Amino acid sequence: MPCLIIHGHFYQPPRENPWTGIIEEQPSASPFHDWNERVHFECYRANAFVRVGEVGPDERFINNYANISFNFGPTLLSWLQAHHGYTYARIIEADRESASRHHGHGNAIAQAYGHAILPLCNDRDLRTQIRWGLADFRYRFQREAESLWLPETACNDRVMSALIDEGLRYVILAPHQAAHDATLDTSIPYRYSDRDNPDKSIAVFLYDGPTSRAIAFEKLLSSSREFVDALARSANGKQMINVATDGETYGHHFKFGDLCLAHALTEESPARGLTITNYGKYLDEHPAEFEVEINNGPNGEGTSWSCVHGVGRWIRDCSCHTGGEPAWNQEWRTPLRQALNFLRDQNIEYFEATRGSLFIDPWPARDDSIALILDSQESREKFLFDHAGRWLSSDKQLKALTYLELQRMLLLMYTSCGWFFNDISGVETIQILKYAARAIDLMDQLELRSVRERFIEILSEAKSNRSEIGTGADIYRRFVEPFGSPTVLETMSA
Repeated sequence: MPCLIIHGHFYQPPRENPWTGIIEEQPSASPFHDWNERVHFECYRANAFVRVGEVGPDERFINNYANISFNFGPTLLSWLQAHHGYTYARIIEADRESASRHHGHGNAIAQAYGHAILPLCNDRDLRTQIRWGLADFRYRFQREAESLWLPETACNDRVMSALIDEGLRYVILAPHQAAHDATLDTSIPYRYSDRDNPDKSIAVFLYDGPTSRAIAFEKLLSSSREFVDALARSANGKQMINVATDGETYGHHFKFGDLCLAHALTEESPARGLTITNYGKYLDEHPAEFEVEINNGPNGEGTSWSCVHGVGRWIRDCSCHTGGEPAWNQEWRTPLRQALNFLRDQNIEYFEATRGSLFIDPWPARDDSIALILDSQESREKFLFDHAGRWLSSDKQLKALTYLELQRMLLLMYTSCGWFFNDISGVETIQILKYAARAIDLMDQLELRSVRERFIEILSEAKSNRSEIGTGADIYRRFVEPFGSPTVLETMSA
């Protein structure tokens, strides 16, 4: 009986105002308050409680998460835990239930924390994004992660090496991300050996590209029977088929996609002789035997599942975008990244200067500070004692914590959605600019040399396709900075 693995990547970018922690109303999500609430109703809750059977004695609720491989963005899980605990509990429960059925291998895998494009991170940010994602997973699911979802599946050899160093067992990639992808069989796992140390390796699962595209873009979810027929055809004569899409496909992008998935996995698939499993269990039974090399993309920048130009979508006008007018361009992407890189790099020097005065070593302190983000009850005093090597005065404690919060903003401002769409005036780009503005605000509180004018100068090179909007500098002054002003914050708190 061929095995079937369906992976869902569930993710929404963080939407909270970084000064208040509150999500402001988003009219485009109407009739819901914001997009988190809308997608939760249409997808996250829907997949946790899929009602099958007639109302009455035969009625039952299926937890789709118990039957698919999945990952949730850490910032999304944090929001779900705070605002929709019943959905959050079903997600955690699904992992425990699947682990009991699959010899300890739960369906959940981790995700890099802030959904940054990892090949474009500097080395320290790459490691922190991975380590924060793994720590978040450990905190929530109470076990070690076997794998980590790469945002946009973006990777190159440097990212693969980092995954190996952090002890990950396998990774999921698009078929075109492997070298010589046209000749590779996606029904078996492969072994990727570290470029610098061939004795160290990680397993690679390449998902079935055509079937995954049909699920995401070709309305394959219109019928559970047609859905499983397509899976069965792809699995014909093979030992396994695995597909991967955005999890929001099931219910948000396609109405009733959650119901189709439930019927496909509980009724249609078993009837067609498909065995539902997950990657960890399958790898136990079918270890990777053949080597694979990674396609490093143009200039070694990396590849991804949603940009045919490697990772160009997050650096330049590569022609990949969503929506917009025919004459629009995305040349704004380059100066946007340059402005954020400038802000990040200016802070490396300042953070390094805390060595000895506030932290024994600031970078391990940053890596470990995820504990303070995850648990508000975690002792700040004890954390700082451990990383300073002594008890700090109250003034120095506040200063150290402000530096760590500044670093959190510098990581979150690279959330990939800021570059994904068609114009710099989009809500996603405005959100990452808010993180940058909050970082500049914290620099002012720390009495560091101001970088605001140079940051805005670089942003002025990013021109919106909407002539009435202007440039990134105009957007920053009009739609970003006012949300951090004392008057606005007082109004919100009231």
